[in-house]
Amino acid sequence: MAERAPNILFIMSDDHAAHALSCYGSHINVTPNLDRIADEGMRFDNAFCTNSICTPSRASILTGAYNHVNGTTTLATPLDGRQQTFPKLLQAAGYQTAVIGKWHLGHGGIHDPQGFDFWSVLPDQGLYYDPHFLEHDGEHVYPGYVTDIITDRCLDWLTARDPDRPFCLLCHHKAPHRSWEPAERHADLYADRDIPLPDTFDDDYSRRARAAAAATMRIDSDLNLADLKAPVPPGLTPAEAKNWMYQRYIKDYLRCVAAVDDGVGRLLDYLDTAGLARDTIVIYTSDQGFFLGDHGWYDKRFMYEESLRMPFMVRYPREIAPGTTNANMIVNVDFAPTFLDCAGLEIPTVMQGTSFRPLLRGELPEGWQTTMYYRYWMHAGQHNVCAHYGVRTLRHKLIYYYGDALGQPGAVDTAWPPEWELFDLEQDPHELHNVYDDPAYAGVVAELRAELRRLQEQVGDAPHPSDGEH
Repeated sequence: MAERAPNILFIMSDDHAAHALSCYGSHINVTPNLDRIADEGMRFDNAFCTNSICTPSRASILTGAYNHVNGTTTLATPLDGRQQTFPKLLQAAGYQTAVIGKWHLGHGGIHDPQGFDFWSVLPDQGLYYDPHFLEHDGEHVYPGYVTDIITDRCLDWLTARDPDRPFCLLCHHKAPHRSWEPAERHADLYADRDIPLPDTFDDDYSRRARAAAAATMRIDSDLNLADLKAPVPPGLTPAEAKNWMYQRYIKDYLRCVAAVDDGVGRLLDYLDTAGLARDTIVIYTSDQGFFLGDHGWYDKRFMYEESLRMPFMVRYPREIAPGTTNANMIVNVDFAPTFLDCAGLEIPTVMQGTSFRPLLRGELPEGWQTTMYYRYWMHAGQHNVCAHYGVRTLRHKLIYYYGDALGQPGAVDTAWPPEWELFDLEQDPHELHNVYDDPAYAGVVAELRAELRRLQEQVGDAPHPSDGEH
């Protein structure tokens, strides 16, 4: 007798960096409930987003397509919901589907969630306290703390579901998005100690493209009063003030993560108690990474590791051995094909990603991807980050800052001189030394520029006109 299709519980937070999870070796916090997913399943160590910003990454996760294909390239390009998505296909196959929490893909008409039997989503970024939720019958206010409310409402939906049909629930947390307002129960967490500074906290951006120095996401100059919750005390030296601001930021960030960890524990306990654990694929991820003081920054957008890398842990007792890790490369456009594959459904040709279900079983398909393509389109918009694209291999990373808005909504129409960066991640894991012009890497440059062009052709993206062969 064939086993029934698996349930899917997809839990995604906003801006949760992998290096703020203890299962990824974090030295700044502990996440016991999130670690359960890795301990009882698989942790992916090379999961990457294809555009490190909320709206585009979420669109790629749903559609399995790159942003130049799904049309969601910046924060100002809402998703056209008429496109094919994995929830639509699961719903058509008999799944009960729901999304609860952050949507951030536009609202009204074609931008409302589609393919869901039930949806209750925050307008835009939403509020941490007493949040508003948009639903099919209008707007509702739920008193309390947003992370707890999202968890409560997910549990309510699970309890009321039809037990005879498989489900797909997307639990999308707002936390730990800026401006980092923790739950009251966590208000004093970490109050008795300082969080260690990252190794690159005092990066001076001297050996890289000008894009790094130009970005306005610095701990010491770009955090505001809403972020810090208090003015900087008088009389501090610049270094002391920077550390004070970092401690204010990172502690509230980690306090927000703590509530997410609490909520995940409640969901896992429910699956265990209800006898659903064996038949449910549980995923935890974030829409991208985040700078936790790394390079002196907060926020994301860059192709640098802390921003590019996504946490991705998955538990599925029917197919995944507990406590396993995987170093093979996966990207966010691969999520949708994988979920469809696990459900026994055909993967439509409009999805550009590849199912990594064999990796879950401990199998490595022949020719599995060892390079990935990235593109950030929102030139000089929020935080003044230059538009760029690039290729990452298992050892190297090549980035081209083409510095052109290209008419993209939300981008700023100002031209920057193009620049290249190359990093040897084995020799320079913190990406501090651009070796693009180093003669010793001339062969690597040639290989990666050819691979970049191959990937662009493969996914149907066009190189910038300034990106010639020389």
